[in-house]
Amino acid sequence: MKKWQRTLLFWTLCFVFLIISPILVLYSQGYRFDFEKKTFVKTGGLFIKAQPKQVEIFLNGKLAKKTDLFFGSALIQNLLPKKYKIEVKKDGCFTWEKNLEIQSGKVTEAKNIILFPKKIEFEKLANSIEDFYPLSDKKRMILKEKNEDGWSLSLYDPEKKLITLLIKEKSISKDGANLISIEETENENVLKIKVGVGEKIKNLNLNFSQIPPILKEEEEKVKENVLAQKKLGKNVYYLDPFGNLFLNQEKLNQERFSVQKETKYSIEILDGNIFLKEGGNENENCFYLLNQESKNFEKILCGKDFKISPDQKKLAIFSKFEIWILFLKDELAQPPKKAGEKFLLLRLSKEIKDLFWINSNYLIFNLEGEIQIAEIDDRDKVNVVIFEGFKNPKIFWNSLEKRVYILDNEDFLRTQPLF
Repeated sequence: MKKWQRTLLFWTLCFVFLIISPILVLYSQGYRFDFEKKTFVKTGGLFIKAQPKQVEIFLNGKLAKKTDLFFGSALIQNLLPKKYKIEVKKDGCFTWEKNLEIQSGKVTEAKNIILFPKKIEFEKLANSIEDFYPLSDKKRMILKEKNEDGWSLSLYDPEKKLITLLIKEKSISKDGANLISIEETENENVLKIKVGVGEKIKNLNLNFSQIPPILKEEEEKVKENVLAQKKLGKNVYYLDPFGNLFLNQEKLNQERFSVQKETKYSIEILDGNIFLKEGGNENENCFYLLNQESKNFEKILCGKDFKISPDQKKLAIFSKFEIWILFLKDELAQPPKKAGEKFLLLRLSKEIKDLFWINSNYLIFNLEGEIQIAEIDDRDKVNVVIFEGFKNPKIFWNSLEKRVYILDNEDFLRTQPLF
């Protein structure tokens, strides 16, 4: 090689080095060239965690990665900052889909994804069931059965698939009795049953800790001049006609709550939060929360009912056609929310009958002939799974078994574990 050739090669390599070195440095620091913007930009990432494990993740229609076998998660790096159509798929399951923005130098998360099976297997547990009442231990239920002599109450053990007769309607009154309500007491083996016999209301205690169960009539003990009361252990919360809320003898609210005449009130205590329900009409109730700092009641929303999430951070409040989410505590996970923040999750065309939290990120609710599951991630569209084919279902979500119990047309069913 001649001298001028070596010189030319040397300066050529120096020029290539000067050009490539900054590019390699930028590349190592997470920068990529954006051909649309015609400049180098710092990339972002996407973190996905889903159930079941080993699902496929598609970005803008192209397979990008699979979640791992051990944690069910995947991190996709070096993504140009822009909006991506993200799909999480697995054979036999409904697809999760959402458009999310990838930001420069940040990781966008979607780590509470559940892919529910498209085909659900149902197990028939009993027939001729008029109603059911899940107990708080989530291990047992009270079944109201229909028979020739009227109704009867039985204890159902899902684990053992055992139905034990507790009481018959005729054992309360030979002329028949109208079952009004069933409530649990402090003793897990004692139920408080309210029935109508003729023009009278009777309050009964049913002790089923032994066989045969013991049925005893008791007078309902209610404090005088009390609009609502709630007993928790040895503590009694009660609201007087002047709008004062008491815990035993201690007044809890600073300013009087504005009490409406001829209006029904009830008190609910959830994870130390004190709620007041004002209404009585199953479709038109208003809910108030006692602010722990100001010691005053603050109106939340009006609707049919509300349910608190398992992590005790959120309320799902539902009316006939709407579901709202209220945050009781700060939520740092994406999307971040502040305590007191609320948003409309869904507005539906069919009436919502009841609602339950599957976990702290998913809800299950029954409509007219449908059972639906919805996430509470309000970024982009809310993913909803619909199970059809019911006439007028009543449902209960058993979080221990991860199954749905369904009463439809007097058939008592349960699903396979959903995840």
